Parts: sequence; C-alpha cells; structure tokens
Amino acid sequence: MTNPLDLTAASWFKSSHSQNGGSCVEVAPDFPGVVPVRDSKDPAGPALVFPAAGFAAFVAAVKAGEFGSV
Repeated sequence: MTNPLDLTAASWFKSSHSQNGGSCVEVAPDFPGVVPVRDSKDPAGPALVFPAAGFAAFVAAVKAGEFGSV
C-alpha cells in the first residue's frame, strides 16, 4: 500500500468552462506525476488521484468530443 498524498495545502481550481452554478470537479496541478480531483461541492471530502498521463488523455478525449456532450 502506498502512502496517501497530503492535499491540505493543494491549490485547487475549477475549469473556466464551469458555468453551471458550481456543480463541477476541481483539480490540483501541483503534484508531479499525478492529478488529484475532487468534488467542488464537498471540498473536505475525498479526492481521486489519477496518473498525470491518464488524466491528460481523458481531457484530450473530452476536448475531441469522444464522449459526446458532457
């Protein structure tokens, strides 16, 4: 088992495309090799941590419309 990341000092941000009243995810880009993601409505709740390459591939696929309208 690996040690969890200390996210207490993370700099979280929402996408500039978030115009739906705040119901979105936030990411913290300050961690080499990984991207923590959390629910903006529950900032004290858990975060998922994805490999940076996998998260970049996901974002590219969303931008390319591979998931339809999201």
